[in-house]
Amino acid sequence: MSTDNPLKPYRNPAGGWGSVKAVAGILIQEHVALHGSAILSHQNKPDGFACVSCSWAKPADPHLFEFCENGAKATAWEITSKHIDADFFAQHTLTDLESWSGLELESAGRLITPMRWDAVTDRYVPTTWQDAFDGIANELQAIDPNEAVFYASGRASLETSYLYQLLARMYGTNNLPDSSNMCHESTSVALPQTIGSPVGTVTLDDFEHTDCMFFFGHNTGTNAPRMLHQLQDARKRGVQIITFNPIKERGLVSFANPQSPLEMLTPAQTQISTQYHQLRIGGDEAAIAGMCKLLIEWDDAAQRDGTPRVLDAAFIAEHTEGFDRFAAAMRATTWAEIERRSQLTRDALGAAATEYARAKSVMVLYGMGITQHRNGVQNVQMLSNLLLLRGNIGKPGAGICPIRGHSNVQGQRTVGITEKPELAPLDTLKELYGFEPPRNKGMSTVEACQGVLDGKVKAFIGLGGNFQVAIPDHQVMDPAWRSLRLTVQIATKLNRSHLLHGKVAYLLPCLGRIEVDRQASGEQWVSVEDSTACVHGSHGYAQPASELLLSEPAIVAGIAKALLPDNPLVNWDAWVADYATIRDAIEQTYPDQFGDFNSRFRQPGGFHRPIPAAERKWKTPNGKANFVVPDTLDEDADMPSVGPDVLSLMTTRGDSQFNTTVYTLDDRFRGVHGTRDVLLMHRDDMARLGFAEGEEVHIATVSTDEVGRELGGMHVHAFDIPPGCIMGYYPECNRLIPLSHHAKDSLVPASKSIPVRLRPASVPRRPASTVI
Repeated sequence: MSTDNPLKPYRNPAGGWGSVKAVAGILIQEHVALHGSAILSHQNKPDGFACVSCSWAKPADPHLFEFCENGAKATAWEITSKHIDADFFAQHTLTDLESWSGLELESAGRLITPMRWDAVTDRYVPTTWQDAFDGIANELQAIDPNEAVFYASGRASLETSYLYQLLARMYGTNNLPDSSNMCHESTSVALPQTIGSPVGTVTLDDFEHTDCMFFFGHNTGTNAPRMLHQLQDARKRGVQIITFNPIKERGLVSFANPQSPLEMLTPAQTQISTQYHQLRIGGDEAAIAGMCKLLIEWDDAAQRDGTPRVLDAAFIAEHTEGFDRFAAAMRATTWAEIERRSQLTRDALGAAATEYARAKSVMVLYGMGITQHRNGVQNVQMLSNLLLLRGNIGKPGAGICPIRGHSNVQGQRTVGITEKPELAPLDTLKELYGFEPPRNKGMSTVEACQGVLDGKVKAFIGLGGNFQVAIPDHQVMDPAWRSLRLTVQIATKLNRSHLLHGKVAYLLPCLGRIEVDRQASGEQWVSVEDSTACVHGSHGYAQPASELLLSEPAIVAGIAKALLPDNPLVNWDAWVADYATIRDAIEQTYPDQFGDFNSRFRQPGGFHRPIPAAERKWKTPNGKANFVVPDTLDEDADMPSVGPDVLSLMTTRGDSQFNTTVYTLDDRFRGVHGTRDVLLMHRDDMARLGFAEGEEVHIATVSTDEVGRELGGMHVHAFDIPPGCIMGYYPECNRLIPLSHHAKDSLVPASKSIPVRLRPASVPRRPASTVI
């Protein structure tokens, strides 16, 4: 972007005509204007298909159009009329394709032919399904099972996920990393310690009973836009919505409902946030501590004065442990530290705490702005502390709500996709299927990457996703993939991960969830779990892109049959013929979670898995909900910060994006058009560091190792972001994240807090040894 093409600030609300125009644009772009419109009418409906992108809850009584702008883009992207066949790869070597952008690769269309890499021609060439299964099995049988990684992206159904984890464990490994490792693993580690549940306690019904919501580190207008309907309804009832985020995201500022004739024909819109606090990157923990400190001190004063208590003393006494230690720590925390680390004033935090204290039922909702820090686990626990102070867990309208991203990332964990053997029902699997499951800990995402670097990993199987692009440290990791013996990618679209292949590589195209899945017993339903632990049915409506495509369960079963010895207790063919039998197996494995699975999953609104914490049943070692005292209020305590020129970089997605999939180069909510090579920073920082609006710069990571992590060709622009902070796009900026820069305990890459320096494009790069 040149200096004569600055950002164009977007003043309109989220939704409205901007969303309508964007949906129409993507349908035309993918050549599915009429067909796509018909398909969208079934999206997130009880008799239709679950969106392949966001995992937000799906109501029993849906809107006429129960899809958001980004959900429509994901659907159009998958049902596109553009296809990639054998002729495409005959015309392009993989080396040639490496020069294509991610947008160009995915825009080429749907993969429709099973392929294997040919080393002589450097091309993917056609193969048969059976030859692919046999070739994969031969490679896996030649290595130790713990040298293979079975990654799952989060889009696969519960049925596929169950078969996939069983395949890996019968093969002999718990190396089952998934996309949770990159985002909400901090939640999965934190909440079991505090409330005894790895997932949130909020349901869709709670939105109708709450009188106050707090948002932390989430861009709802882009990453879960359908939630804006619940937020709009809440605001009309007078519910207070208080947001903490470094950037003012349009969806949490104002919303115009595209399904409301009044709001589409007039300037009417709904203000979403009643308070919006732009704290510094990594300042959430300090802000939460400030509110907790005020609530505790107000309660101390109430006890002295004989006035009504501020805290829920009865709840704390009956249901919790650790309050006295936590309260003492908050009392001892100084306002100077809180204000310095959060960049918010005591008055601002007092305004937020006042609304919290007034409310009878409070919900806390959060995203990766909380989890993707060095102290991401502690961040989540601080949110839990805040809720426990007034008994805001386990009552209507209250609770904690991690907002998950991928459509079934929470569900695949429920049915066994985990590298942690203690979280999988290994004894039940042994009893059901007559094999000895591996008991050793498997590799998480970060550990799998390190295993590739160390040579401990020899094979990688990817069930969807774009793993090599989603991970950190691209300049270190990209060459390492070439050393793998085997890579297998199960996918719908071509992406860069398919080009970073091993010595033996297979590219296996699968049916998408939106497509009709015909098996021996007829058209199949699958199931997914949303962010509120509710399980829904999903049935495809689009015709398959090719007769050559197999479903994900069929591909997993095909690999399993070629790889594993015959087992009379495991009938892969029967499972593929009728997915209801897979659901029966899931129910046998998890009877307390999936009772009457087949009879319940297709009911409008789905069915909720039991979450004990929502009923104030604490499945913790001491049987109580636990306050946790933070070690520090610095979310990134070990982040190098030498010199006034060091800034804190957060990576983020744009409004035309889902995970690593980029639909267009525009991000209209932030006023960015035609490029993603931008860095958004505070105007005062630009002046202080001597950068002009639109100037081309290089950005380099401040680290202690000898790896020179740098991006060139970036352009800086003034933006409404706190001083000392800077924003860039994911995944383009992932190469700036050291693999070692991850959350403690959960190993989630700390991509919301990367220490960086900028230099003008005309200034030579510093030697790596001088980067600290």
